[in-house]
Amino acid sequence: MSLQPLAGWTLSVAEGQPGGSPAEARALPAGIAATVPGCVHTDLLAADLIPDPYLDDNENRLQWVGRTDWVYETVFEHTPGGGRTDLVCHGLDTVATVMLNGAEVGTTANMHRSYRFDVTHLLRPGANRLAVRFDSVYRYGDAVMAAVGERPHVMGKEPVPYVRKMACNFGWDWGPTLATAGIWGPIGLETWSVARLVAVRPEVTVVDGGQKEEHSGRVTVRADVKSLSDLGATLTVTLGDHSVALDLEPGATTGTVTLDVPDVDLWWPVGQGAQPLYDLTVALRHDGRDLDRWERRIGFRTVEVDTAPDADGTPFTVKINGRPVFVRGVNWIPDDVFLTRVTRERLAERFGQAVDAGVNLLRVWGGGRYESADFYGLADELGLMVEQDFLFACAAYPEEEPLASEVRAEAAEQVVRLMPHPSLIWWCGNNENLWGYRDWGWAEQLGDRTWGAGYYHDVLPRIVADLDPTRPYWPGSPYAGGDDRHPNEPAHGTTHIWDVWNTDDYRKYREYRPRFVAEFGFQGPPAYATLRRSVSDEPLAADSPGVLHHQKALDGNGKLLRGLAGHLPEPGPGAFDDWHWATQLNQARAVSFGIEHFRSLRPLCMGTIVWQLNDCWPVTSWAAVDGDGRRKPLWYALRRSYADRLITFQPQPGDGLAVVLVNDGVAPWSAHFDVRRCGFGGETLARFSVEVEVEPGGTHRVPLPDDVRTPADPAAELVVADAGVGRSTWYFAEDVDLAYPVPEYSTTVVEADGGLRVEVAAATLLRDLTLFPDRLDPAATVDTALATLLPGERAVFEVRCARPIDRDAIGRPPVLRCANDLGAPTGERGRALSS
Repeated sequence: MSLQPLAGWTLSVAEGQPGGSPAEARALPAGIAATVPGCVHTDLLAADLIPDPYLDDNENRLQWVGRTDWVYETVFEHTPGGGRTDLVCHGLDTVATVMLNGAEVGTTANMHRSYRFDVTHLLRPGANRLAVRFDSVYRYGDAVMAAVGERPHVMGKEPVPYVRKMACNFGWDWGPTLATAGIWGPIGLETWSVARLVAVRPEVTVVDGGQKEEHSGRVTVRADVKSLSDLGATLTVTLGDHSVALDLEPGATTGTVTLDVPDVDLWWPVGQGAQPLYDLTVALRHDGRDLDRWERRIGFRTVEVDTAPDADGTPFTVKINGRPVFVRGVNWIPDDVFLTRVTRERLAERFGQAVDAGVNLLRVWGGGRYESADFYGLADELGLMVEQDFLFACAAYPEEEPLASEVRAEAAEQVVRLMPHPSLIWWCGNNENLWGYRDWGWAEQLGDRTWGAGYYHDVLPRIVADLDPTRPYWPGSPYAGGDDRHPNEPAHGTTHIWDVWNTDDYRKYREYRPRFVAEFGFQGPPAYATLRRSVSDEPLAADSPGVLHHQKALDGNGKLLRGLAGHLPEPGPGAFDDWHWATQLNQARAVSFGIEHFRSLRPLCMGTIVWQLNDCWPVTSWAAVDGDGRRKPLWYALRRSYADRLITFQPQPGDGLAVVLVNDGVAPWSAHFDVRRCGFGGETLARFSVEVEVEPGGTHRVPLPDDVRTPADPAAELVVADAGVGRSTWYFAEDVDLAYPVPEYSTTVVEADGGLRVEVAAATLLRDLTLFPDRLDPAATVDTALATLLPGERAVFEVRCARPIDRDAIGRPPVLRCANDLGAPTGERGRALSS
């Protein structure tokens, strides 16, 4: 049985809109060619009827789209046959009425569910007309709010709590307000007879645990069946050479089959082992033929989260196959506001960027969507663990109808859909709502009205326990493991750290001793080419209108400047290039500072999930990869700070400065290297040899001797460690207090396969040397960044580019930058001795 997709769609403004259509909608032609799956915005864009909402402030001029009612229509031919024909809708966004040949088929009000309607009695031989009307989600949200009462949330008057729709469609502090509508998933007809599979739930376990040389797997398949007759059927489960069948009684609605598979290979997160996947097939058969068939790839592994109280509080330690794994995570938001533009190829690129940065977990944040099959399939293949939020974020959610039944149906469908994926490690009830109720004044505003607690502590955990008992459930992010504690208590469970960025200097990270940090981050602007493409301001400036429009955080640019204080020189008025470089660099340093501190606390702290990996449009944000897919300096900092083997300098209470070695790998690390205190001129002033063995999953702290950790001139010295896993440095003061030399260097540029090879030879200290080839060619990329060179050292940058690049410009600002050029006179920033 397969879906027969319907084609030939058109889009029109719906007739009979309450209050009338917006003027912009009335000016549109009828019968606009539509692409399904898709949405209204992408169809209007393709027809050149609206400007690109990602450019300049066009977003503001397109608010009428989300406040208009729309109709998608198609005419298709049908030839009647035996059995039943269903109209199957895998994604309707959001408030829809489905009409076939003028008769109402059904209504929907949930973007996160699929729908199946029996249309056998409505279909005609020959031509049939299908129409799907989408009413304004704003009008629907207002009606629900009027019925259940207003609830507090972070998005003001937007209808976030009142409709089951992607919350970030209504704007966020990194996203535009673009309320979509349309058929965003496949839609078509399925004809079937005798019986079909309604749902298949494979519980995949490792029978003998995860520590033996050989492992046995077990798959218990629970299948729900719908029958049209009293004929019997056979349920067959197959994995490789192993198969087992169950004869169902006539009219049976369920069947359970257990398949034991000896000698399976275990699935591991990236960096911990391989990711073997097995093809699992469930077939429903009658009289020698398949009635229905379900196929997925599964992996065998065990997962638990250790939250047993200890002397330091309540840990949150993820264990895969019995092995504790330090989570090096990133938060994931929808990669585009318009979901059908996120292809498998685009996901593969983004996932590759995550893996290359040392990431081993993606947290699917609760204000977005349950992601596509491609998303979880790629995570399975690459070993990227997934924390899956249920879709509740930063809002008090009513627990009355019509929402309560929608939440139950949505959660049950998504749990069943996603449970075959070994990458899915735990379910999380919500994002920040437990914290919001406690600290954001919600309790006082709500009185005795419901706000979602029943979902997080009752409905959702029961659904997970009933349908997917092999995985842990955690009520929220953050959550401290008990209602008797503050939900964001760092010593217990998971915590979010947002005083850094919002109010405090990033050095405050070092005051925290958390068990697991599920959100923290720092802002920086997107790549220059991304900003230049999306903003037409002339000249570009930190406070020019388009740049400010693409900064959605409250006082975001003010926080960016305040974040520089005490660290980097504040750019002067109109110094856009300095502002861009300084704020990007500060973002990279702030997040690295936090990660390395938290990793140095292992095993007290067992995870960090940076906010955030990606963006959904071109914007100044916390992302490491911007809205055009370009890697910001933060991405390169993540790659170093998230490496399997990390060397970091950390001040230790009572011991002074220490070098800390963290080994997240699966093999012991024999570390042999020197730690040097150097002058900015490159001379070695003191030296100390480190020779230690760091066990897998271990951390080793080596206090430095007095002569290495005590400078003669704090403004002109640093400590350097090189151990084959990258250079680590320690400065005795912040940039604004350092006696940096004016940067001097020479560059050599030669053609290389697919681009250029740029070699920089340092005549002076060059800190955080970074090349920005996208300033010369928007398609250009570079392999490394943030290199620190002492005099006499060299760095090589491999540049991939599609067109010739100015060889002179690539060797000087604003294309080639370092930290110490920010304080240098304008004419002496990057004094190139030769090129």
